[in-house]
Amino acid sequence: MLPALGFPKPDPGSMNHFCRAATLTFGLLAVAATAAAQRPVKVFISVDMEGIGGVVTDQQLGPTGFEYNRFREFMTAEALAAIEGARQAGASQFVIADSHGNMQNLLIDRFPRDVTIIRGSPRPLSMMEGIDSTFSAVFFIGYHSATTNPEGVRAHTISSATFAAVKINGRASAESGLNAAVAGHFGVPVALVTGDEAAVDEVRAIAPTVEGAVVKRAIGFHSAAVMTPEASQAMIREKARAAISRLREMRPYAVPAGPVRLELTYKNYTPAELMAYLPGVERVDAHTVRFTGRNILEIPRFIQVATGYRADLTP
Repeated sequence: MLPALGFPKPDPGSMNHFCRAATLTFGLLAVAATAAAQRPVKVFISVDMEGIGGVVTDQQLGPTGFEYNRFREFMTAEALAAIEGARQAGASQFVIADSHGNMQNLLIDRFPRDVTIIRGSPRPLSMMEGIDSTFSAVFFIGYHSATTNPEGVRAHTISSATFAAVKINGRASAESGLNAAVAGHFGVPVALVTGDEAAVDEVRAIAPTVEGAVVKRAIGFHSAAVMTPEASQAMIREKARAAISRLREMRPYAVPAGPVRLELTYKNYTPAELMAYLPGVERVDAHTVRFTGRNILEIPRFIQVATGYRADLTP
């Protein structure tokens, strides 16, 4: 019947060639699929300090605080617990960004030799320095809620002394929101967040499938009902294991493609006045300036300048 319809008769040699080609193609696809399935599970961990179990005041958060050195131990232990839990579920590579204060808080000698630690500042992506598209998941350890949130221990965004609000594309943002968007730019989902309930709820609002470890219950800005360090670390270990086990359910968070608007509302007049002298920076009102970046990666860079530049910087 085929010749009557105008189709040539099949050539046995051609058919054999086709079958061999098809077999080779399917074989290559199978190899590619196997390689993808065997791709190492890399985890990027951004570690802040206000959300570490037991932290309630600045006495735990900086070198002048009487409990700081002790809480560096707890901060390090919570990061280690996240690594241990993730390893139990199959994660094998880790990059940790020390993301609090002077970004030199973690006790680096306590970490396994195969872990990379990003420390010191300034750095272009700030709390997310080191992230790229090769990672499978992001963990936020020791995070806190936004400065516009009426709840949460030490609630602030970027700087509690400097900003009354930080908005991205017109919406108030926590550090977690900005950092989740940076991760989303690279197609990487936030899989775990730890801190008080206000911090965890903020991340769940933008990443509903995230695993959350609530290690303390906020009572006020400087008070909380806290767990023992052992209990906090055990919870984080278990939640990290669950997060990696559920990676197929995780989806990256990202702001819409195109320009990204950042609005910084200062608590004082003069910073806004001076920032508005810069080309590309608009003064929205007495305390607020607006900067528009080509993409989300330009936002942490601008914030680094807005918070860190001084004419007498050395060296």
